[in-house]
Order: sequence, then structure tokens, then C-alpha cells
Amino acid sequence: MTARLWTAAAGAVVAACVAILLADYAVAARRAPRDDQLIKSLQLQVKSDAALSSNLAAEQKRVTAARRARKSRDNAVAWLLIAAAGAFLTLAKQAVQLRAPAAPAPRAVRQAPATARSARLGAAPALDLAFVDELVSSYGTGKENAIALLQAIQNHYRYLPDEALRRLCERTEITPAQLAGTSSFYGQFRGTPVGKHLVRVCHGTACHVAGARQITDELRRYLAIPENADTDTARMFTLGEVACLGCCSLAPVLMVDGHTEGRLTPSGASAALAHIEETETA
Repeated sequence: MTARLWTAAAGAVVAACVAILLADYAVAARRAPRDDQLIKSLQLQVKSDAALSSNLAAEQKRVTAARRARKSRDNAVAWLLIAAAGAFLTLAKQAVQLRAPAAPAPRAVRQAPATARSARLGAAPALDLAFVDELVSSYGTGKENAIALLQAIQNHYRYLPDEALRRLCERTEITPAQLAGTSSFYGQFRGTPVGKHLVRVCHGTACHVAGARQITDELRRYLAIPENADTDTARMFTLGEVACLGCCSLAPVLMVDGHTEGRLTPSGASAALAHIEETETA
């Protein structure tokens, strides 16, 4: 049998088990009151005629045997139902995985902008850690200076590079665990590089109604920003969403390094960033 036929067979067993249990419940619900009434009637008759005691004993034996048989049957069917349901779920999951189409490869055109920017900017230069050594000389090596040292490192590098944090641990009494806890607790610290240009798209009420979401989606597409990231791979732009830029009459609005662009369309927003790139590479 194919996986699909095995799945169908397991599903049929599940349906049959459910039907048997429901039928047994319906029969028991109808028969139990009548059996109880019959036993009760015979018990009253035995009080006046002891010769009927054999009839009472026979009926009690019959009812008890029938109920035990039904209970044993229901237990067996219930275990079969659990096994069949488990097999059905496993087989169905495998069938879905086999039928699921492979994820399409990313379109080259979407990666082209980031590739071109990376080529123009060249490889990222090696990190100069002399600044960290100077900081330690100024602040000291005590653990109490952890926050001040992290703030100074971020102000200098614009994020917290792993190399700088390792050098800081080597030169001070601060442990990696303390640095990790402090940097993750405060929202001001970034663990990933920030782009050369900060792009902030307003998502306030006026801008949202005017299409801010489409603006942001288009910029992420144009910059080829990876999922769950805010900076393009060339580290040229960091894209963020803000609640208000104070320019509601120009909605939708974005701001690049303090310069405001208003009444945008998705294509106009990407053109604004393209202009910045062209200016820098000219």
C-alpha cells in the first residue's frame, strides 16, 4: 500500500472505533434503566415469594455479565482507537511532508541591490580594538564599570562587537556572563552592526492610513534585508519603525539621518535611498 492508502486505512479504523463506542454508549444508556427497574421489581417480589429468588439471581448474573463484557469490549476498542489515531497522525504528517513543494529559491533580482552595495563598499575593515584598551585605562578594570564601558563601546562602534567584548573581558575583571546579562537587559545596546544611514519610517495613525506598511515592505525588499533583521547585508542602511515623526500633514513620511521625505509612494521611498547610494558612489 502507498502512504495515502495506509493513512486512509488508519482513518477508517479510527472512525469505526468511534462508531462502536458511541453505539455501545447509546445501547447502555437505554438498557441500563430497564435492567435496574427489572432487578428492583424482582427484589420486591422475592420479599413476598421466596421461590422467585432464583429468577432474581439469574437476572443479576445476566446484567453483571453483560456490563462486564461491554466494559471489556469498550476498553479494547479504546486502546485500538488510541493506536489507530497515533498511526493516522504520523502517516498524515508524512504524507503532507512528501506532498509539500520545495521552497522556491530566492530571486536573484532581490539580492542584486545588496550584492552591488557590498561590492562597492568592499569587505568590512578589521576592528580596531585599541579603543577598548584606552577605555580600560580610563575607567579601570572593576566590574562596577560594566555599563559605562558598554555605553562607550557602543557609542564608538555603533554596536557591541563580539571582538570588543572579548577584549574587554580579557582586560578587566568583568565576566562574559555579566556582559551578556547587562547588554541583553538594556534596550539601548545592539548586538548587531548598525548601518551607515538610519532610516526611520513613521507608522503613526496618519502614516499608517496613507500606506506606511507598504513603504516599509518595499524598503525591506529593495534593501534585501534578511528576515528578523533591520540592517542590509552591506551595512549601508538600518531600517526602523517609529510611532511619530511630527509630520502628519506629509504622510506617509520617512526620515534618513534627520532629513525628512514626505508624501511618499513605495517606489518613491526606494528611489530616495537609491539617490543616497548614487551620491556616495559618485
